Amino acid sequence: MSGSTLMRGTFILSVAIFFTKLIGMLFTIPFYHIVKEHGVYLYSFAYNPYAIILSISTVGVPLAVSKFVAKYNAIGDYQTGRRLFRSGLLLMTLTGFVGFLIMFFGASAIVHLSDVHPEDVDELVFVIRVLSFALIIVPAMSLIRGYFQGFQSMGPTALSQTIEQVVRIGFGLIAAFIVVEVFHGSKVMGVALVTFGAFVGAIAGLIVLIRYWMKRKPHLDKLANNSVVKDRPKLASMYKELISYAIPFVCVGLANQIYLQVDQFTLNHFMKDFHQALSNGDLELIIACLMNLDQKLIMIPVSLSTALALSVVPSVSASYALGDRREMQIKITKALQLTLFLTIPAVVGLSVLSHMIYGLFYDLEGMSIGGEILRWYAPSAILFALFSVSAAILQGINRQKVTILSLGIGILLKLILNPLFIKWFALTGSIWATDIGYFFSILINFVAIRWETLYNYTFIAKRTLLICIFTFIMALGIGVIFFFHGGAVPHTKTQSLVYTILGVIVGGAIFAVLSVFSGLARQVIGDRIPFLRRRARS
Repeated sequence: MSGSTLMRGTFILSVAIFFTKLIGMLFTIPFYHIVKEHGVYLYSFAYNPYAIILSISTVGVPLAVSKFVAKYNAIGDYQTGRRLFRSGLLLMTLTGFVGFLIMFFGASAIVHLSDVHPEDVDELVFVIRVLSFALIIVPAMSLIRGYFQGFQSMGPTALSQTIEQVVRIGFGLIAAFIVVEVFHGSKVMGVALVTFGAFVGAIAGLIVLIRYWMKRKPHLDKLANNSVVKDRPKLASMYKELISYAIPFVCVGLANQIYLQVDQFTLNHFMKDFHQALSNGDLELIIACLMNLDQKLIMIPVSLSTALALSVVPSVSASYALGDRREMQIKITKALQLTLFLTIPAVVGLSVLSHMIYGLFYDLEGMSIGGEILRWYAPSAILFALFSVSAAILQGINRQKVTILSLGIGILLKLILNPLFIKWFALTGSIWATDIGYFFSILINFVAIRWETLYNYTFIAKRTLLICIFTFIMALGIGVIFFFHGGAVPHTKTQSLVYTILGVIVGGAIFAVLSVFSGLARQVIGDRIPFLRRRARS
């Protein structure tokens, strides 16, 4: 496959991944208005253990299988990849079914471990069990995607992921709306239908992949029949190699879910012990905001920045393999500065506009809690983005084990600090514990990158300082709007809308003007934007 075709396929897949993540985050807004705080609480509670069990069931299959298949395809051995595909389908179906059984029959144990309110137990068990059915299909589907990617064919993965997400969200929202709003049914049933959308979406995604397989099977059979097999590895050694590829991918993908799971197991218990004045409704809102409502909002800038920054990482791997240390360091700088340039102003703006944005997207009634959590939670996105990018760089230079170590230390700190910080800081306690855990994980990753590549962080530190200065000026500009409004807390939805739009326009314009006229934008983004290219020539 030509380089241009590979780049086009990678770009299509990157766009599809960002699109599916974006609509997955934005889906929370209409979902909230249908089922309200209690419904989001039930959904958040059920979805996090599902995500963890799913990640363990698939064992990082798409990326690991693609790496394995590509390796053997490169030497003309298409039969080995096909053997892995056949046996892997059976294995993934088995692990998916085991994951379903664990989640379905372990639902009660998961709920009781979290010390939830007695009235919520049966509802939570019901929602978790409905969601568990998707685990039967998704692991096998992940393996098929990885097999296609091993042939550098990104279209099947991109289209199936997009169809899966659209069908999942479309089915869930429409079904919940009909049950709750049209027939005035139970919000719990509405939440259950939304979670069942994961199963329906998985079927739709699988159908897309089966159609691709049927269309391409004659060509793939021809490659397998004409392949050159120098050595026929045993299945045990194949799976050992596959797992060695997969574990680092799993750890990075699981990071956020594990942090959220720690909150899920501790927030109910320690909030009730240390802050007894909180009602059950307030507690459910806090958990819904930390695990879903606010968390989804702050992940939008993270997804955008990391999607762009991670596009640089494959070239880091190539430079490392060639021993071109100088070029590798330049590409590391590009990845880091692009992440910081896009994330810092976005999350600071989100923090400054927190109450306005929460009031606009969700509800004015819960704004005192939701807006305050969003204000302190938004800056955490910088740490989320830096962890993802630094972990990807470590993968590019074959130091994946460092990521496992750094993640483990970060989670250990989270476990130790969560009870103390919840006691001391109430609403924001778990956020501070998360920040400290991620900070030390990133610090370990950065030290490992420095050790392996001799990378000098002085330039990035100076660039970060400049970005922070421009961001501070941007925040002051948004503050002027609030000065004339009389505060950052809206009283109506219209005020939320108007001042959110004004804040985004004014803040974005200030940061853009400062970045362009200082030359920062051109240095970070390069000549990818026509305006910056023309300005560089002039």
